[in-house]
Amino acid sequence: MFIKKIIIGIFLLSFLNSCAQNVALIGPVYTLASTGNVYQAGLSYGSEHAISKLTGKSTGENIKQILLKPQKKDTEFQRLVKRRVKETRKKLNLTD
Repeated sequence: MFIKKIIIGIFLLSFLNSCAQNVALIGPVYTLASTGNVYQAGLSYGSEHAISKLTGKSTGENIKQILLKPQKKDTEFQRLVKRRVKETRKKLNLTD
């Protein structure tokens, strides 16, 4: 059973190699193969397709943009907390 999954995985990997449009199918195909739930696989594919249509980017590109987004300046409360933490560490002889 395990070898069968490896062979299918290698076949799909080689078949879909360098095919950016079909990369969105790998997740739902794996979900369908592992759980057998057609509705869950369809929802996964449909949501990926809808996100791509609305934003013009894939889900991975959207996540990358969110994670690499420049940090906003600290609020006054955050600056106060950071200052207090530094003072406490200094009193306890801890480093940053």
